[in-house]
Order: sequence, then C-alpha cells, then structure tokens
Amino acid sequence: MADMPDYFRTCFHTGRLACLAILVSGGIVLQILACALYNNWWPMLTVIMYVILPMPLMFFAGSDTSSLYTESGSCWLNATKFLTGASTVGSIAIPIILKHAGVIGWGAMALELSSFFVFVLSILCYLGMSEDDGYSMF
Repeated sequence: MADMPDYFRTCFHTGRLACLAILVSGGIVLQILACALYNNWWPMLTVIMYVILPMPLMFFAGSDTSSLYTESGSCWLNATKFLTGASTVGSIAIPIILKHAGVIGWGAMALELSSFFVFVLSILCYLGMSEDDGYSMF
C-alpha cells in the first residue's frame, strides 16, 4: 500500500470504516427487530451486556490490544480477559435463557444471536484494521 497515492489510500480507509459502520448498524437493526417483530422487549436485556463488554478492556488493557493475545503474568490483564469472557458468555446466554423460560420465541432468539455474531464480526474487523493501519483503540 506504500505505492498508492494518498487520496486513494484515504478513500480506501474511508470505505473500510463505512463497512464497519454498516456492520454495527446492521447488528443494532437485528437487535431491535428481535424485539419489535415479536412485540416482546425482553431481548433488550442483552444490550446491558453489550455495554458492559468493552469496559474491562477500556479500564485495564488500555490501548495495547496485542497483550490480550499472549499469555501474561499480569493480574489486571488476566482479570480483563476473565471479565470480557464472562460478558461474552452472558451475551449469548441471555437469549437462550429467555427462550428456555418461555419468555421469547425461536425467531427472537435467532435474531438476538445473529445480532451478537454481527457485533463480534465488526469488533474483529475493527481490531484487524487497528493493527494494520494505525487506527488506535480509542
């Protein structure tokens, strides 16, 4: 990418950011559709987990996301990994528990889980962009 003109590189980065924005907005639409189509707003409980999910990363890991992929002896980094994993499992478990309790139907659960996987895909794409192109975590 070093031999491309600056205006082309800027346009390419803008397109990648636009794709990320479309992914995130698609996840939000799936989240709202899971509630609105079935006239049941209980699946919005997963939004709490979506808000809690990045908090340990912001507070404990800082902008160094490469340390999350390695084995470390840092207690704070291990706590970050644990809390992030617990929030991720909670994001998957809430729709399944609601379905098991009979509060929501199969369609709402499928939309909730697809919303989660769209959000995960957008996060992974963002992290891939930040490692390649110099975008920072915050």
